[in-house]
Amino acid sequence: METGQHDRDDTDLAPPTTPFERPPADTSHRGERLSRAVLLSGIALTAAVFAASGWQRRWISDDGLIVLRTVRNLLAGNGPVFNLDERVETNTSAAWTYVVWFFGWLTQARLEYVALGAALSLSVAAIVVAMLGAARLWGGAGSALLVPAGALVYIALPPAADYATSGLENGLVICWLAVLWWSLVRWSRAERVRPGAFLALMGWAGLAPLVRPELTVVGGLALLLLVCAPVPPTRLRPWAFRASAIAAAGLVPVGYQIWRMGYYGLPYPNTAVAKDAGGAKWRQGGIYLWDLAGPYLLWLPLILLAVAAVLLARREHGVRERVSSGWGARMRSPGAVVAVMVGGGVVLTVYELRVGGDFMHGRMLLPQLFCLLLPVMVLPLRITDMRSAPRAFLVVVAALLGVAGWAVAASRTTAITEGTDIRANGIVDERIYYVLGTGRDHPIRAEDYLDYPRMRPMLRDIAETPNGGLLVNLPDQTYWYVVPPPQPLPEGGAGHTVYFLNLGMTSMNLPLDVRVIDPVGLAYPLAAHSDRLTDGRIGHDKNLNVSWVVADTGVVDRHPWLAAHIDEQWIRRARTAMSCQETQDLLASSRAPLDLTRFRRNLVQALTFAGTRIDRIPAYEIERCRLLPPN
Repeated sequence: METGQHDRDDTDLAPPTTPFERPPADTSHRGERLSRAVLLSGIALTAAVFAASGWQRRWISDDGLIVLRTVRNLLAGNGPVFNLDERVETNTSAAWTYVVWFFGWLTQARLEYVALGAALSLSVAAIVVAMLGAARLWGGAGSALLVPAGALVYIALPPAADYATSGLENGLVICWLAVLWWSLVRWSRAERVRPGAFLALMGWAGLAPLVRPELTVVGGLALLLLVCAPVPPTRLRPWAFRASAIAAAGLVPVGYQIWRMGYYGLPYPNTAVAKDAGGAKWRQGGIYLWDLAGPYLLWLPLILLAVAAVLLARREHGVRERVSSGWGARMRSPGAVVAVMVGGGVVLTVYELRVGGDFMHGRMLLPQLFCLLLPVMVLPLRITDMRSAPRAFLVVVAALLGVAGWAVAASRTTAITEGTDIRANGIVDERIYYVLGTGRDHPIRAEDYLDYPRMRPMLRDIAETPNGGLLVNLPDQTYWYVVPPPQPLPEGGAGHTVYFLNLGMTSMNLPLDVRVIDPVGLAYPLAAHSDRLTDGRIGHDKNLNVSWVVADTGVVDRHPWLAAHIDEQWIRRARTAMSCQETQDLLASSRAPLDLTRFRRNLVQALTFAGTRIDRIPAYEIERCRLLPPN
């Protein structure tokens, strides 16, 4: 007897019967062929419309260009850093960074085009795979006509089309969700689960934190479901196979986590520190939710689809009796898969509400919406129900027609009309904002952003100051001021540092040896670990005073070489505040040469560094750290 079989019987591995399973086949082959043709045609048409919509609104955002700066450093052999002198993880999605790097290395094409093509391809693939998963959920082909439903809701939303490109990881996120969904449904319906396929599914679910850290919620729920379900037939004992499966799930993410903590000195990307991803701004989160749901009446198709799905599930449950009600059958069932994906979407939505959402219209709620729509990406329409179940048939038809009508209206809706203005709630239509700011319909390449205010003057001022210096944008944002480096100058000059909010367009139009840092802290640890402004704009609620940067970079700290708005006293206090041992240790984690000793220290202290905060007012930081104030 095989050792892996002693604690389960054959019924545990039998294909489960759920409300979503196909009723006994009594239709002709002609009906099945028609059903298959409708499904494939619907998928092809939906994917084509989404691809066309995404292409029509193609662009690369400023944040997308931030990703490419790290990829440039990777391709140049400098490692996954934003600036050469600091190890900072500026990209939230580690997986997206390396996807762009791989295809950039493979094709040797411009990185902007690589990111654009990869994002659009993954976005369209996500829709296709999600619809295939929903079709399998509702019983495959059979005699029912599987008609696009939830897929229309997603592709009709203008933000979904905007972030089908943008250079950000949205396409990768929904593609990972779609593949997980399809794989779980396939696993739940399989007559016999192969051990290799099961381990691969565990490994895919385990990639969640690398795709985006918060996706650990969905990946964790999926892993819990897989581990609790009966194990596939194998010569290993069940506990040994489960241990192997857990190891397969954790191999890549745990390995990367150890490397991340040792290399960067943080347990998560620096962006999570800069935006205080553990903070709570519930009111702003509600505003962000309504900013997406309100203008498009998004609640309407969701209600229609929910009613239709519940009615269909109850009807199919009523046409047969369950043949198995054991724990294993409940765990390895389509119903459990639906609960995992939809439940994960709900939890992610609550999390996004808690942290206050985002400043980009709709972007950070798209994955949640995608999760909620997965079970209804397609819905079954059975012609035979016109007689046998007319109420169910009419409800489904009404839902499909309602969703189709809504999709046409929503796709033509403009939610934000103040394209060049940041509204009082801090949320902006990012694509339109930069289309109008650059004067280009499709800002994609870095040089497309040179027409954005202050970009060409920045390049001119750097060219006119070969000795180097700190470029500071004046408060009225009319022009740059270059604070010179102290004498004597090193051979070749002291180099330039640019201190500006728009990291992407700035850094991608400059050589890699020009340091680019920001007051929010996405690429600047000192700013990232500063205190959060209570009523600051969401995603931009840290704003480190330039006096800290003057003290940190070591440029001339006296007038008249300083810009008039920079206070000499603040600089002296900032320099004293930076001598705090906590701050010195924090900065050393990313600036000190990386050797085995530094790697070990970072690994041990990563959690401490993550919690370190600096008072943005130097005098208060001096008091907090119990230092003697400067004269």
